[in-house]
Amino acid sequence: MTRVLIMLAMLLGFSPAAQAQDLQNLLQTHAEEVASPGRRTVGVVLDDLAASGIPQVATFLEQWQEKSVWQGPEGLFFIAAEEGDTLNLTDIDSGVQSTAPAAGFTQLKPNGGVRRVIGTALVQFQLMDPDLTRRTTAVASIARRPEASQLAPLLASIDGESDAALKARKIQLANFLSASFADDPTDRIAAITSLSTDVSVEARAVLNQILTTSTGIATQLPSDANIAQVLTPGAEISLDAAYALLVEDDLAAPITTAEEIKSALAANIVDGRVGDVPVVQLNTTDNRAYAYAQLAEAGTAPALVTTADRDAALADYVFFEIYDEDDATITTAAKTALASVETRVAVGQTADLTLDALSLASIYFLAAIGLAITFGVMGVINMAHGEFIMMGAYTGYVVQLFVPSYTASIIIALPLAFAVTFGAGVAMERLVIRHLYHRPLETLLATFGISIALQQLAKNIFGTQARPLTSPAWLDGALVFNDVVQISYIRIAIFVLAVIFLFLILFVLKRTRLGLEVRAVTQNPGMAASMGINPDRINMLTFGLGSGIAGIAGVAIGLYAKVTSEMGADYIVQSFMTVVVGGVGNVWGTLAGASLIGFLQKGIEWLNPSNTLAAQTYMILFIILFIQFRPKGIVALKGRAAAD
Repeated sequence: MTRVLIMLAMLLGFSPAAQAQDLQNLLQTHAEEVASPGRRTVGVVLDDLAASGIPQVATFLEQWQEKSVWQGPEGLFFIAAEEGDTLNLTDIDSGVQSTAPAAGFTQLKPNGGVRRVIGTALVQFQLMDPDLTRRTTAVASIARRPEASQLAPLLASIDGESDAALKARKIQLANFLSASFADDPTDRIAAITSLSTDVSVEARAVLNQILTTSTGIATQLPSDANIAQVLTPGAEISLDAAYALLVEDDLAAPITTAEEIKSALAANIVDGRVGDVPVVQLNTTDNRAYAYAQLAEAGTAPALVTTADRDAALADYVFFEIYDEDDATITTAAKTALASVETRVAVGQTADLTLDALSLASIYFLAAIGLAITFGVMGVINMAHGEFIMMGAYTGYVVQLFVPSYTASIIIALPLAFAVTFGAGVAMERLVIRHLYHRPLETLLATFGISIALQQLAKNIFGTQARPLTSPAWLDGALVFNDVVQISYIRIAIFVLAVIFLFLILFVLKRTRLGLEVRAVTQNPGMAASMGINPDRINMLTFGLGSGIAGIAGVAIGLYAKVTSEMGADYIVQSFMTVVVGGVGNVWGTLAGASLIGFLQKGIEWLNPSNTLAAQTYMILFIILFIQFRPKGIVALKGRAAAD
């Protein structure tokens, strides 16, 4: 603590020693230790430097650590940079620069251990440096390699810290160091208890470090040790693993293996016999063991150790895990804190998984809502729906080629993608779909052919490489709640866009004349026609509307996914599954289907994170079973689509 107070006084400029001597004179009193430092001797030099209050000490330590300090012919120390046969010298006190021939100068090269010690001392200076960058670097250095000696200067630097974020980081780091290195057990327990609400990786690492254990073996359980748990052979530890510990500690001989027995017998065959056992009788385990026992008794082979010997040896010892921390109250507090943290982490992981599932559901909803409208109203299986998503993404890419502002380009791309894909959808309906109504197989084949043609057209225009659709800067990064729960801003934007489109589509269908006519044609096209509604026109507009929404979905999806000619194929299957599961032609059904599939897929991926293909497979199997019990989907639709 005295060292810390001296250092603080030096940093604040109150040390009278700074006025009495300069750095060069102080170094000359330790010239031999500075020139050839060792881990044991360098501490004396560093203590005197810290107590001196000389302002140039921090710079000298930095250069010493970086091997940029040289000693001249007269024993003086300089900061130098080598340039050919010449040294560019800097006086360590005045900073005056000069040059000199390199001959006669010796570069100081402290080894790695000494440099680490110097680095620890340097951090103490940097913690209260006027430069924020230096203070931040010092705190980061402590976080990378925490040591007990860093706790006191870190605590001393907190009150004078002017930057709020760095001060909070210092407090957090001091808490970590106190939990591990504080001298008073009460302070350690208080710090450990405060970590029970911290779900950061660092906090968990600190608690796990306190709870590290090593395996112990004794004839009886030690009464004065901090035992973590007793290991019963055959239960908490396997019999072979327990016996291996005995062998490792030279408390037992290894079990004689079958190969060792075979080799020993083969090496000791005399006149067709091993001992008094003929070779022809060595075809059983018992006979081989008997013959080997004779060799062991005669001293020509090591003693035979069997599983029975293993079990007998294990019965003579007790196995246990002992905490590296001797104080049981500290480990108890750490276990309690870690249990609380793990509970919070589990809750956070559930929340994070829920956010991911909501994000995925919003993507599926955007991709499927257009298909749900066209499929529900017209009964058309449009296999080219994914290509309308692809067209929307490429529209956004083209807009960004001409509009350098990413924010403005996205604002322009959304309505333009709708217009482009709306026009393409209307053209497709007028030229192909209208001639294939009530012929589902022909419609499926025709739209599948159109999808292949559109993919090839995109390849011819844009090539086969993925094209960037860059999001605005304000969508970069993620909303981070803690080390467990976070979600990217792009996914939040897609979720918001999905919500907007949900209410927009509901408004169109419920509050506009077009929506009224669409619902009329959906429920009873014959009656709608008799009331003056043109079903043919409604089919055209509906198909165009569904295609336009797919284009907008393409812009949103392209912001975080690859934009290629095949990107539509990645979403067509999920779109159809969403529509079928949710209920054909129903907005709420599509929302329910997207939510179910999104949560189901994320849940399966969480259970089997190493195999994403399994998630798709299990999800399809689930949907097949689902539609067996509810063939009309979650929200069944009345009218023509339901009848179909």
